[in-house]
Amino acid sequence: MTPGTSEDLQNINDIRKTAAIDAELCRLNIDIAALQETRLADDGSVQEKDYTFFWKGKAKEERREHGVGFAVKSSLLPMTKPLVGGTERLLSLRINTSKGIVNLVAAYAPTLAASPDVKNKFYSELDELIGQLPESEDLYLLGDFNARVGAEHDSWPTCVGHHGVGKINENGQRLLELCCNRNLCITNTYFQHKEKHKVSWMHPRSHQWHQLDLIITRRSRIGDVHTTRSYHSADCDTDHALVISKVVLQPKRIHHAKPRGLPKINTACTADTVKTHKFNASMKNFGPALPDETAESRWCQLSSFIYQSAIDAFGRKKRQNTDWYDANLKVIEPATTAKRQALIRWKQYPSAKTLSALRKSRAESQRIARKCANDYWTQLSTSIEQASTSGNIGAMYEGIRQATGPAVKKSAPLKTKSGEIITDPNKQMDRWVEHYLELYSTENTVSEDAINCIPVLPVLENLDKEPTMIELEKAIDALSSAKLQEMMPFHLRSSKKEKLHFYPSP
Repeated sequence: MTPGTSEDLQNINDIRKTAAIDAELCRLNIDIAALQETRLADDGSVQEKDYTFFWKGKAKEERREHGVGFAVKSSLLPMTKPLVGGTERLLSLRINTSKGIVNLVAAYAPTLAASPDVKNKFYSELDELIGQLPESEDLYLLGDFNARVGAEHDSWPTCVGHHGVGKINENGQRLLELCCNRNLCITNTYFQHKEKHKVSWMHPRSHQWHQLDLIITRRSRIGDVHTTRSYHSADCDTDHALVISKVVLQPKRIHHAKPRGLPKINTACTADTVKTHKFNASMKNFGPALPDETAESRWCQLSSFIYQSAIDAFGRKKRQNTDWYDANLKVIEPATTAKRQALIRWKQYPSAKTLSALRKSRAESQRIARKCANDYWTQLSTSIEQASTSGNIGAMYEGIRQATGPAVKKSAPLKTKSGEIITDPNKQMDRWVEHYLELYSTENTVSEDAINCIPVLPVLENLDKEPTMIELEKAIDALSSAKLQEMMPFHLRSSKKEKLHFYPSP
């Protein structure tokens, strides 16, 4: 998986795997998805159209392998707590619900051919992670465990249900022992489905289907899970089928001290004469007199009225397509649908004919995607070059922002002096206190010679005079659009035919 972003413009990848996964998860109406084998370096996040992707991988200088992550619906971000720590095989996510905290763990276990040391390390880290969580909190393990747990309900009555599939192997033995010790159960084996909905991966040589992707929860919470099954129609360019578990949870927003900002005004509509007249008419109808208490109270009432009038007249600013995948979605989507249908036919009726049709549809989908990407980059490069030549610096930097695509955010967890990550909120506060005590306890001395070397400038008494209206208008006109948006709650561009007038009461 690759988000298709890079700090170096020359190394931008056109695959945009996260955009394709975003569209597929949105089609299936999935709230949270655990990702394995992301093969992304370090840790970070990227926000797509409907989902935000988080990942954890090996260091940048190490080999690109393993890696886990989450795809969280952006509307659920206020209910989730920031991700802290994790490894390239384990990453946890905490969600605040009406019943309490729910812990989700994305796991990618070693394969059957891995060395015993690697397996022991993974299961010991997983066991330690589960042990750190209070038993009162819900827990769901989501991942590719590379383990076959079989259908032996009599041998493992607390872990395996009556609807398992296949036979147990060595990795399955390890996983079931962990489940017994921690009172966990495999939800895949507790629901009756068709055989094809119980398996998620086909062996490339024997062509036998197995269930390697599992969803595990506490034995006492199995009643909250309505169903768990595989969906073979999901097409994310992987040889594993998507395993979905339906669980009823009521997310609860986490309180944050920082208030949410107001929606931005669609300033592009200020050139519309009809909407401009509507805004001016609304400003003329500003009825109530401004309070005489303080300048701040008068400004708050005036600014709120101006903002609401601008929202009513010009509307909210909509998200722009800043990515080639979103801009060409109407062209790419039919090819993606045809590829998905070919994949379903091949899984239902595996033969040389259906396999050839699948390969042909994949090649056609890649050809269309590459053509759309090439046309997009060519047009974008031309517009950036024209903006640079004409001196339109704002349009040039806007084009560069479009070229870099969604911004990848890096996480920086709080650490102790020895480099250990701090997860406890109370210890985090103690670490901040310790940091600022050290920062402000340092005494800085300035010698008199350094003070005497500072030149003494004459006092400019003319700056004490109040600015005139002409000077004020020139200063406002000299401000850039971005700076004006930061200073005022609205930003309106005057059209050439008619200027915008404000009529506040005296």
